[in-house]
Amino acid sequence: MNTVIRNGILLSTTGATPADVLVAGEKVAAVAAPESGLADTWAAGADRVIDAAGKYVLPGGIDVHTHMEMPFGGTHSADTFETGTTAAAWGGTTTIVDFAVQPKGTSLLSALEAWHGKAAGKAAVDYGFHMIISDVNDATLKEMDACVGAGVNSFKMFMAYPGVFYATDGEILRAMQKAKDIGATIMMHAENGIAIDQLVVQALAEGRTDPVHHGTTRPPELEAEATHRAITLAKVTGAPLYIVHLSASQALSAVAAARDTGQNVFAETCPQYLFLSLDDLGRPDFEGAKYVASPPLRPVEHQDELWRGLRTNDLSVVSTDHCPFCFKDQKQLGKGDFSKIPNGIPGVEHRMDLLHQGVVRGEISLGRWVEIASTTPARMFGLYPRKGVIAPGSDADIVVYDPRARQTLSVRTHHMAVDYSAYEGMSITGRVETVLSRGRIIITCGEFHGRAGHGGFLARDLCQYLT
Repeated sequence: MNTVIRNGILLSTTGATPADVLVAGEKVAAVAAPESGLADTWAAGADRVIDAAGKYVLPGGIDVHTHMEMPFGGTHSADTFETGTTAAAWGGTTTIVDFAVQPKGTSLLSALEAWHGKAAGKAAVDYGFHMIISDVNDATLKEMDACVGAGVNSFKMFMAYPGVFYATDGEILRAMQKAKDIGATIMMHAENGIAIDQLVVQALAEGRTDPVHHGTTRPPELEAEATHRAITLAKVTGAPLYIVHLSASQALSAVAAARDTGQNVFAETCPQYLFLSLDDLGRPDFEGAKYVASPPLRPVEHQDELWRGLRTNDLSVVSTDHCPFCFKDQKQLGKGDFSKIPNGIPGVEHRMDLLHQGVVRGEISLGRWVEIASTTPARMFGLYPRKGVIAPGSDADIVVYDPRARQTLSVRTHHMAVDYSAYEGMSITGRVETVLSRGRIIITCGEFHGRAGHGGFLARDLCQYLT
């Protein structure tokens, strides 16, 4: 199938340019200026012509931090690879990178095989994997080589969750040394889990059991301390480091300081830290449980610093950490004990729209929107130029976006398999109109035309930002 997208405003990291796009099969075949007249020639032989007059035409979003079907606290996240990737498509995200979880006592390769089993034949958009390392030993370190050979070259570790995912500094050091040797990237959940667990015990003993205390027992200083410690370990080993879901200005300062010295340190933040706050955790009648995630939502004053970090590139990527748990049957597990509330907020469907609000408000430019939502994630995790750009030879993952449309976010209209919206009632400007995934129209005119199994596994190359 050949498709022509004409009269649109093509967005890239350098800004906005009127352009027409020819898609042949699964690939972008050509991009031309409207005055060239090529679109008329293309249209004569095309199977479809999309008139994008007044609309943005941008590369499909890449969400490099999702948790589909993830086990946590005796339950698992509500979205399957089918429902979660379908919701992603509705929101203009055409690629996800999910986390395969190594349970303690098992191998990395068996975990990777299990996640392939969850996703294969079910995903509606393309996907890749990171590996979560929860058991550092000689066998695990050896298997890191095999993972890289299988197209999985980023490994997440935790300074939080003692007894589940937590790694000691010595274990982190060993994994970082291995990552340095094989060109892989260590991703870090940077919170001081040992200290946090003590604060949690004290809070519960004092009768402070409401969801808001999930936030007060995980203060930003303990995120900053862990971030600085991870950066120090990375400096000692020479390994590249990617801080996931950074939420606090103090942690951002540590990242910025390391980057100023030329260290290969990168960080992402998430929409919830840009638009929600500790006030949401404090909602009455246990409503705050909907907003329990780790790191927790911060006081609202952190938001300005995070937006500034996005402008300065000290924050390189915005991902969702999409990990949805239903309020009725799952979040309720922590009623009377906030430490038992499953950690996670749904958001894979709304990332592109929420970041567009940053453009509307003047926080970021159009080029920066594309950069943090698509192009940088592709380069950071070895998918560029196949993904993250509209250029000849790239996959035809394309979003036609109406920047003037109005919509209200709500559980009544979203497509995620969760019974609430973290952004319920939020009125926003901009809406996805049409989505192509490898040349196939999967969203158009408010209808889903994709299918489970259309999405394929992406074997990724190494990070393109390493110096």
